[in-house]
Amino acid sequence: MKGRFHPKNNLTVNPSKNESIRDVIDRVSLSRRRFIMTAVGTSVLTVLGDVSIGGFLQSVEAAPIPKGTGFGGIGFKSIPPNLLNPATGNLEKDLVSVPEGYTAKVLVAWGDPIMPGAPTWLADASQNAAAQEMQYGMHVDGMHYFPLSPGNVVGRTVSSQARSLRSFVNQDINNGLLCVNHEYTQDSILHGSEGLSPVTIAKVRKSQAAHGVSVVQITKSGNEWTFNRNSSYGRRITGNTEMRVSGPAAGSDLLKSKKFNITSEGSSEIGTNDGYTAYGTLNNCANGYTPWGTYLTCEENWNGYFGHNGEALVSTPGIPDSEIVAGQNRYGLSAGGFGYRWHEADPRFNYRTNPLEPHLFGWVVEINPYEPGSKPVKRTALGRFKHESAQVVVDDNNRVAFYMGDDERNEYIYKFVCTQSLNPGNPAANRDLLDTGVLYVAKFNANGTGQWLPLVYGQNGLTPENGFRNQAEVLVKTRQAADRVGATMMDRPEWTAVRPRIGGYKEIEVYCTLTNNTRRGTNPPSSNNPNGTTTAGGARPPIDAANPRPDNRYGHIIRWREDGRSVAATTFRWDIFFEAGDKTRPEANLKGNINGDDMSSPDGLWFDDFGRLWVQTDHAGDGVGDLANIGSNTMSCADPNTKQVRLFLTSPTDCEVTGITTTPDGKAMFVNIQHPGDGGTTQNPTLRSHWPYSQGYGLPGRPRSATVVITRNDGGVIGGL
Repeated sequence: MKGRFHPKNNLTVNPSKNESIRDVIDRVSLSRRRFIMTAVGTSVLTVLGDVSIGGFLQSVEAAPIPKGTGFGGIGFKSIPPNLLNPATGNLEKDLVSVPEGYTAKVLVAWGDPIMPGAPTWLADASQNAAAQEMQYGMHVDGMHYFPLSPGNVVGRTVSSQARSLRSFVNQDINNGLLCVNHEYTQDSILHGSEGLSPVTIAKVRKSQAAHGVSVVQITKSGNEWTFNRNSSYGRRITGNTEMRVSGPAAGSDLLKSKKFNITSEGSSEIGTNDGYTAYGTLNNCANGYTPWGTYLTCEENWNGYFGHNGEALVSTPGIPDSEIVAGQNRYGLSAGGFGYRWHEADPRFNYRTNPLEPHLFGWVVEINPYEPGSKPVKRTALGRFKHESAQVVVDDNNRVAFYMGDDERNEYIYKFVCTQSLNPGNPAANRDLLDTGVLYVAKFNANGTGQWLPLVYGQNGLTPENGFRNQAEVLVKTRQAADRVGATMMDRPEWTAVRPRIGGYKEIEVYCTLTNNTRRGTNPPSSNNPNGTTTAGGARPPIDAANPRPDNRYGHIIRWREDGRSVAATTFRWDIFFEAGDKTRPEANLKGNINGDDMSSPDGLWFDDFGRLWVQTDHAGDGVGDLANIGSNTMSCADPNTKQVRLFLTSPTDCEVTGITTTPDGKAMFVNIQHPGDGGTTQNPTLRSHWPYSQGYGLPGRPRSATVVITRNDGGVIGGL
């Protein structure tokens, strides 16, 4: 996400010279230690204490990390970082590197054909939108693997009945569907020798076609994984695909934007949408899945596709102009957008002349990968914001919840609890589970406790006099509702991850990456206004217990446990799992840190079925400045009991490491590499990187986002002992 041509969701400022204030952490240190101790299967933490553990772990870094309660151990040694080569100005390796005993190969890349009739990708990027609509999309992000074998489980439900190992008798686990998000496009590479200028509807349509989601069938034959370019399951869901809108906001006047006839020649106005229909999904970042076998794709920086050409706002009957403008500011819409310039050729994306269209984005979209003709559904009950991840938990009573972050500085962490319980024996009975329930937002207290605050019409000030006339307005204005109820402003909450309840571990424990926030603790201090009028990302909140570092450039990971081991709990306990940074830099402020060094901007986050926590990073990826000792973006593996972290994967120049899933047996891992070498230009696309050609895949014309498959040479479980 932090490519040169993508919004940072964070303001880069000069390093803060403010005094480091960490005493607030000390006030909750005892509760944090107790939180950790209850997760450990040995007595080592209680014997050694926080500070000495780091030294102890470093002394045994080369040895395997043994199994513990709810944790399957780590069996590989950390690899060295991929640092800057001063002679070339790029990183030392233009490769994806993994530990000894592992192999990383490119599986499928931007432009590869994934359905019948799709053309082969051309290295000069001269193909049009029609070709891109049948090819793998650009800038891969979150993903999930769905086995095609009948009766196979889609993923653990994280209940006490979850199995530590699945049964695979008479099931082919090496033939499945990979659902992959495509977050954004890099127009200097997407459009070939001419680049974006001049803007034309043909270029806008190609960019829209490169967004969205790909469904690609993949198969293992012998020791090789390949994708099927002619699969009947192959599918592209793009920025123009027709979708159904469901849930409490469906049919609301706030969703009745202008309706357009969308063709390759342009968008012509033909009336008004009914509030139950939307077109396209955009900026698909992180993801989730459901226990009933569907994929959840999350719309993040959708605001950047909208702009205007100086027109006056077109009024909407029954909705005051001031409310619409305030909402556009709160979600960060601006005249030029993020530079896609779609509004110059496609009037659907002009938010002055079509002011309700932005309300149709910012949702979680549910897709059935097993039914290629099915219509995607935007589930409004889960709220509208810059969605990052939607991770499911099913508790012992079959109650279902999804945990989500809003990726912008000073935004919030959310939970949605379904009204209806899961029916494990009848997947069809669960298909509309996401339409009814309660959306909550988190408040983190300084003493290590927290509350889930309900975002329900009529409660906690969500009333007509405060701008909320019904539940639909609460959901369309989720950020403003969270402002009103007093949620805790966080340092860019991104991916959530749920620890599996295996091996005797029974807590409902959820983790969230807080990527960075250089405005935290800077002057003049300010907070999001309760009336919802703060411009997106504009506040400068003081430090607090959950976000303890001023000028938080490196980020951290927070975690919490639901009280009573119930997803319906309205209270929880929390601690900081670790703080990222470079221990050699004093401004990193790694007081009392355990293995949080040598990492910057944690982003992607995922637990495998054996209790290992995988952490992916998203920074500039060039090894310059604050990243001199960190180098490229990475993926590490962490022990949730001891907090020990080992570096598993390094990447090429300028890219992000994002998206992760495995086959059900854990023996093949899929990881996405996004925007490699994005410092290249229209005239010289490979200026910064030749990846994946440098990894032995494809043609040398330009760098390509791609999905990598990682296997162990001995056929074992990835990361295992």
